[in-house]
Amino acid sequence: MIPRLYNKVPYRGRFAPSPTGQLHAGSLMAALGSWIQARKAEGEWLVRIEDIDPPREVSGSKAHILAALEAHGLYWDKDIVYQSDRTEAYLFLISQLRSYFCSCTRQKIKEQRNHIRSLCTPGKALRFQNTSPIYSFDDLFQGLIKIPKDMAEEDFLLMRSDGYFTYQLAVVCDDLAQGITHVIRGEDLLHATGWQLNLMAAISENSPIYGHLPLIRDSRGLKLSKQNHAKPLDYTNSEAVRQNLRTALIGLGHSPPDLSSSELLSWTITT
Repeated sequence: MIPRLYNKVPYRGRFAPSPTGQLHAGSLMAALGSWIQARKAEGEWLVRIEDIDPPREVSGSKAHILAALEAHGLYWDKDIVYQSDRTEAYLFLISQLRSYFCSCTRQKIKEQRNHIRSLCTPGKALRFQNTSPIYSFDDLFQGLIKIPKDMAEEDFLLMRSDGYFTYQLAVVCDDLAQGITHVIRGEDLLHATGWQLNLMAAISENSPIYGHLPLIRDSRGLKLSKQNHAKPLDYTNSEAVRQNLRTALIGLGHSPPDLSSSELLSWTITT
């Protein structure tokens, strides 16, 4: 079993950004959505920095993300967990899972339509032996989600060939260790939830409740993200912060009144 970092509580949510750039409108909407759910439930809200991919990390972005959250009034409970400090926990989780080394590329898997274990040759990447695929789950906001068969049945990666842990492994390990009860995040991670439920079922009797929020998209229909050069949020003055919160609330389906930033946050909890 994964050692717990905190005692169990009725509700504990989290926001877990990667430090690949500063906070933008899309990530603020995800943070605000999870914060609102936690505060409405009178639960805890944690922040975790998912810094397990050093080649993609942008210098100074951790500090910028935390400063932006504080500027918008999104204060967290308990200490921040940094995934870069969690190597021993990830290695322990790997030791509890059925896995094997593999050399298959994404292109080969795409050509095969999924990962076929019998055609795999040994390599440096480590894959989970996925013997009990998850084909569907109930989403808090979107109802029954069906996962594409090829994706559901894939023996997905636990560790890359360059030695870095994958997102799937680290996020499951930390959600279990922190006792996260509700994962509220963007719908770009909707189908990857099946893989995470796979790992959780292999080592735990419980898993969080998942709720996936709509994404902000640009004029091309692409997800607003750091990879797509989303503009960092301006949080240098109170009016900019207020407008950022209003935009995020509208994206979440609210019709916010003309209030100050602190009043808007109180309004979201009480409405």
